Amino acid sequence: MLMGGLSREREISLKSGAAVAGALSGCGYDVVTIDAGRDTAERLKDYGVEVAFIALHGRYGEDGMVQGLLELMGIPYTGSGVLSSALAMDKAATKVFLRHHSIPTPGFRVLKNGEGTVPEMDPPLIVKPAREGSTIGVSLVEDKALLQEAIEEARSHDDTVLVEDFIEGRELTVAILDRRVFPVVEIMPRERIYNFEAKYVKGRTEFKAPAALDDHTEALVKRVAMDAYTALGCRGGARVDVVLDNEQRPYVLEVNTVPGMTGLSLFPMAAAAAGVGYEDLVEEMLLGAGLKGH
Repeated sequence: MLMGGLSREREISLKSGAAVAGALSGCGYDVVTIDAGRDTAERLKDYGVEVAFIALHGRYGEDGMVQGLLELMGIPYTGSGVLSSALAMDKAATKVFLRHHSIPTPGFRVLKNGEGTVPEMDPPLIVKPAREGSTIGVSLVEDKALLQEAIEEARSHDDTVLVEDFIEGRELTVAILDRRVFPVVEIMPRERIYNFEAKYVKGRTEFKAPAALDDHTEALVKRVAMDAYTALGCRGGARVDVVLDNEQRPYVLEVNTVPGMTGLSLFPMAAAAAGVGYEDLVEEMLLGAGLKGH
């Protein structure tokens, strides 16, 4: 079990890892937990790890780096491979990829390497660092006079910043495990956006699983989510975030290749809505582990 790590999402990763480790132990597996760091390769070798369950969120765990290490060491692992992980972690690259594959996504502009020009885009806008998770450094800008401030906040986390149109509508997420699509979950935060506190502070957000959607809309949302998952070459468990506008049109926002597995996390919530318990879910994810570079 790889957990913790070096990213700003370390604390959430520790919670995900502890929950998964407990479930796998309950299923009878011999589980060792590794707080991933610069000595990860040595610890994997010392423990004689046969299969790695990745519960690392953010940089060094969700961006293809630990996946590359595991490929080199010949250790099968859960989730997506090196390229898919790197693409999905980089929100700007994901947007370009989605547009190339004609998958609907909000309009956007990418600011690279400290580019200071304020884009000619009208609020409301979402400003975010390209390679962070858990909505770290994300701002909703409704007054253009505050746009530069939001860009600087995002740039304090990453030198590449994504500015995208804010789509008013319903926030949805679609959990996918290989070719299996779980029921859509609706996210209803107290704030206008699903920010860090809304994600991880109990009671700040309500969820509906499954979301109340008519059959046509549900099928459409699931289809664009699977299109994004497939286009990025994802494997194993992933979660696709979608906004459904007021005209019932879905737009893909991003793809998470190492979805959270805490008690408040959306991936196990979606699985539960399909009748899949937590232990069964993590065991299925483990059994789907493999090397992706062959």
